[in-house]
Amino acid sequence: MDDLDHRILGILRRDSRTPYTEIAEQVGTSEGTVRNRVERLVEDGVIERFTVATRTGNVKAMVEVSVAVDVDTFAVTNEMADWPDVDFVWQVSGEEDIVMVVDAADTTALNDLITRARELDEVVSTKTRLILNEELGR
Repeated sequence: MDDLDHRILGILRRDSRTPYTEIAEQVGTSEGTVRNRVERLVEDGVIERFTVATRTGNVKAMVEVSVAVDVDTFAVTNEMADWPDVDFVWQVSGEEDIVMVVDAADTTALNDLITRARELDEVVSTKTRLILNEELGR
């Protein structure tokens, strides 16, 4: 990846729907070059997917989850990723093992999701952090 690839990725991270013509104008190249670069980045696995960041609800939070030592965290994260209101599930290092990013309609929906996590046999504890403000990386 070169500087042009990094600049194209920076624009797509902020808005994956940015037209190639607009990206080309911003980075100083042709639309065809941008299209070819993006296709190559997808084929090479640098771009894994194009997604939508949501703010459909009123409560956005990170729910940090600790699981027992002998637990397959991959299986737990896959299960949680299918739950409504969950935008992302990450396996992380540190005190907690899993972090869910949640966009819930209200605190009741958030609490229901936390309860659902706590009811899993593999889960030892949870910690919730409300997201008060969000800024896109530049």
